[in-house]
Amino acid sequence: MNYTLNEIQKVTKDTFKEFVDKRVMPLAASIDEKAEFPMELFKEVGELGFFGMRYPEEVGGSNMDTVSYSLAVMELARGSLSLAAACTMQSLMATYFLYRLGDEEVRKHFSAALKGAEIGGICMTEPNAGTDLFSLQSKAQVLEDGFVLNGQKTWVTSAPVADFFTVLAKTDKAEGISIFFVPTHLKGVNIGKSIEKLGIKGSVTSEVSFDNVKLPKNYLLGELGDGSKYLREILTEIRIMTAALAVGVATAAFEYALQYSKEREQFGRPICKFQAVKMSFAEMAVQLETAKQYALHAASLSDAGHTQQKEAMIAKLHASECANSICDKASRVLASYGYAMEYPLQRYLRDARFTLIGGGTSEILKINIGKELGL
Repeated sequence: MNYTLNEIQKVTKDTFKEFVDKRVMPLAASIDEKAEFPMELFKEVGELGFFGMRYPEEVGGSNMDTVSYSLAVMELARGSLSLAAACTMQSLMATYFLYRLGDEEVRKHFSAALKGAEIGGICMTEPNAGTDLFSLQSKAQVLEDGFVLNGQKTWVTSAPVADFFTVLAKTDKAEGISIFFVPTHLKGVNIGKSIEKLGIKGSVTSEVSFDNVKLPKNYLLGELGDGSKYLREILTEIRIMTAALAVGVATAAFEYALQYSKEREQFGRPICKFQAVKMSFAEMAVQLETAKQYALHAASLSDAGHTQQKEAMIAKLHASECANSICDKASRVLASYGYAMEYPLQRYLRDARFTLIGGGTSEILKINIGKELGL
């Protein structure tokens, strides 16, 4: 699994590393403290071409491979998981269905989103429907000239700043779930209360409700009842992306603690010289390297066109669990300072919890991996 990056992959990694070091790292603490959407940085990420990395050149993208995309995600997450979470939402879940299923009118919004000129979100989760999407209560009534959408969504990333949503709902004319394009300016679209979170505070999240929202026929994305099929098309990439997010925040925690251990002296020498600290860093290094290599392995399988559902789940499960373990161990290196808001370890520790949830919880992934093993 250990392989040499090609030239494009190296340039991609270096480009985003430089951007993160110069622009993101100095603002990361402020993004967290203010709990505000990092609009300026978001647009700069758009200017770097991140939102279009996974789309063809003919629609405004750059047709980059999944490995390159994952490397860029890792770097963004190393700088600020808040920014990275908002940007990855834009680059994949918020825009994929517009590209894959939208007509000319809908694709105009897709093109704007690739540039960062419009912001999208996806409305899946409901108060009583999380992992079990088939228990969704949102309904779109089918009319001769379109649809009328009603429902309540929660945990909608970027909702307070969004220009459009892709919404999963049931209809009265088909079994299964359907997907709709819903501009936020339409009458009946209501952005509800913001959800105050433990971490990734700059990735603003809120409830959204739809009250008799009228939609034209062309705002149905794909066929009635086929939403689950379309969602499965990108589920593997969502999990690889979440693994990359986890690797990024774990890298930030590891690197900060390592540098701190070389500068902090106790009993007449740097604390990195003590055996217990060395052993802790050895454990973190093993976790970080295996998480990174397996995430890139899963990405490379995707690029090769191989079936990689199980590998993507393993990558996400392993990386997210490792990230939380690494952030905890790194915080312990700083001892009391790891608990202080003045130092970034507390932010990494809080932010990393997100990766245990996004892309499927550890518990549901274990169940699904077991199924892949024939259990």
